[in-house]
Amino acid sequence: MAAMVVAAARVLLRGSGSWRCSRLRSGAPSRRQFSGGGAYPHVPLSSPLPGVPEPVFATVDGQEKFETKVTTLDNGLRVASQNKFGQFCTVGILINSGSRYEAKYLSGIAHFLEKLAFSSTDRFESKDEILLTLEKHGGICDCQTSRDTTMYAVSADSKGLDTVVGLLADVVLHPRLTDEEIEMTRMAVQFELEDLNMRPDPEPLLTEMIHEAAYRENTVGLHRFCPTENIAKIDREVLHSYLRNYYTPDRMVLAGVGVEHEHLVECARKYLLGTQPAWGCEKAVDVDRSVAQYTGGVVKLERDMSNVSLGPAPFPELTHIMIGLESCSFLEEDFIPFAVLNMMMGGGGSFSAGGPGKGMFTRLYLNVLNRHHWMYNATSYHHSYEDTGLLCVHASADPRQVREMVEILTKEFILMAGTVDVVELERAKTQLMSMLMMNLESRPVIFEDVGRQVLATRSRKLPHELCALILFTWLNLDPLTSAALPRTPGSVVTTATPGDRVCAGVGRSFEVFLFPVPGSVKPEDIRRVASQMLCRKPAVAALGDLSHLPAYEHIQAALSSRDGRLPRTYRLFR
Repeated sequence: MAAMVVAAARVLLRGSGSWRCSRLRSGAPSRRQFSGGGAYPHVPLSSPLPGVPEPVFATVDGQEKFETKVTTLDNGLRVASQNKFGQFCTVGILINSGSRYEAKYLSGIAHFLEKLAFSSTDRFESKDEILLTLEKHGGICDCQTSRDTTMYAVSADSKGLDTVVGLLADVVLHPRLTDEEIEMTRMAVQFELEDLNMRPDPEPLLTEMIHEAAYRENTVGLHRFCPTENIAKIDREVLHSYLRNYYTPDRMVLAGVGVEHEHLVECARKYLLGTQPAWGCEKAVDVDRSVAQYTGGVVKLERDMSNVSLGPAPFPELTHIMIGLESCSFLEEDFIPFAVLNMMMGGGGSFSAGGPGKGMFTRLYLNVLNRHHWMYNATSYHHSYEDTGLLCVHASADPRQVREMVEILTKEFILMAGTVDVVELERAKTQLMSMLMMNLESRPVIFEDVGRQVLATRSRKLPHELCALILFTWLNLDPLTSAALPRTPGSVVTTATPGDRVCAGVGRSFEVFLFPVPGSVKPEDIRRVASQMLCRKPAVAALGDLSHLPAYEHIQAALSSRDGRLPRTYRLFR
């Protein structure tokens, strides 16, 4: 037995020795060959490769390269373009049309048109043929409608611009709207309405409800989604009567990003000038030019939310409350202070992760979610339109704590008009600029920004101009008289440096000195716009178990008080 153990030990020793020797023999090679590495073995990465042509990089000479060019055609259609480096472009048609213009029509037409987009036209037999045409240029298409704008967009290779514009013109002006397509759209709309009522995230439904409460039966308060009772009533004749009034050239903008402006104008003249639409050439005679009338009010929807999210870990039953107040339109000077205020409020879900960039230092996180663990959500939203705006806060909690949650929200609204810390204000302004610049790195976002601004104002404010409005006020002084120089419309004085000559009027130019005054949006601006907002009636939307919801009059009284407290209620029996 002992002999067998000794023999086995010798075998193991010989094996380990041979393994150790093999490791020594097969050490790291003196030089490892990589694929393609033998062509230039001794050229460092800091030096250009021999025989390779020098690269030509894109250069920018001043801010004029970022300018958005706008041309108006003879029929009133505006063509806007933004130069952007890259092989692909985004082109689309934006129309001043949406649910706010449906007061004299069946509600839901814009919703139908969104679903019918990119269907068969005079040139294309079906949606499949349209998609195949776009695929030849690596393109995709989309249509979106909002309360005031309808947008048809295509992203494709810039070389196919002529094809893309022709396709867009056909889709917008020559849709067939066959009975089969309308019937399929009815099914799609019905499915979307059912999904809207079943989805765990109530934000789209609450947004619809808060607009209905804030603008009772007018303009942006009209239904964005087609009501169930109107699905069967909308047909080709109804759609054509709406298209005849709102799909006119003077209400359209052809916008493009990543294209040459002259080429885009040439394509617009070819396909969008002098063409007769499918609904005839009659002029618009019944255009709704109503201005939004803020009314305030409450919209409540009692619903059992216990089975919204089923599964092994179901979401708890919650009641959702949204409180809003009228702000201002995006054309007013106070739009920037309201945008900063919305960013300062911030908020989000109680399970949201991240650092300061995710809003952890905003008021709704610090004052609400961090202090009241039973609240699942507290988020601020700002909706702005051409003639009005709405700043609102959405919160959700257990149905038994709704009253306490509403009081917390009313207190936060009152605090908006109170003391504003300089640090939190500067942080909010920095976050707003960061979000603006980050979003505008995306070509489709630039396209939408160009189209919407030109549609509303016939021009576009560039990102650096918006950042200057947020962060700095520039004081331009004539060194000879020390008087403030007038700023001419369209001039970008913020990009000048001391010593530059800046035009200060027709035939006049001065060498000016620029003094940055920190804080174009100052604490007093936030307090001022918040105080103005609190003078109006609130809009309230409530969804879920509403047995503990305070009366609307009590919410209004709390927002009119100094501390935001709800009036006390006393019960003999509980």
